[in-house]
Amino acid sequence: MPAVPTTVALLVLSNVFMTFAWYAHLKELAHKPWIVAALVSWGIALFEYLLQVPANRIGHEVLSVGQLKLLQEVITLSVFVPFAVFYLREPLKLDYLWAGLCLLGAVYFAFRDKL
Repeated sequence: MPAVPTTVALLVLSNVFMTFAWYAHLKELAHKPWIVAALVSWGIALFEYLLQVPANRIGHEVLSVGQLKLLQEVITLSVFVPFAVFYLREPLKLDYLWAGLCLLGAVYFAFRDKL
């Protein structure tokens, strides 16, 4: 599989784990001491790193570090918004759309030499 699609797929999976590690404890472990939430989150984050590190190494073969970072941010928002709305039951806000459009503008400028 080519480097960019492989990188995107690994980063999407990585972000699913990252989002759960960072935010699921707010719903699932709210009644537990923070240290329990931290340890559980670290356990989940291990899987995030096992996907994120290879994704960045593969992606860095064809993308700059800046391009990788912006790609990561777009993927993060694409994973986080549905997670916040459907899992945490947060209200969907128009501000998410505006943030996404700003990120797409940033992606355009970072990748325009490859378009």
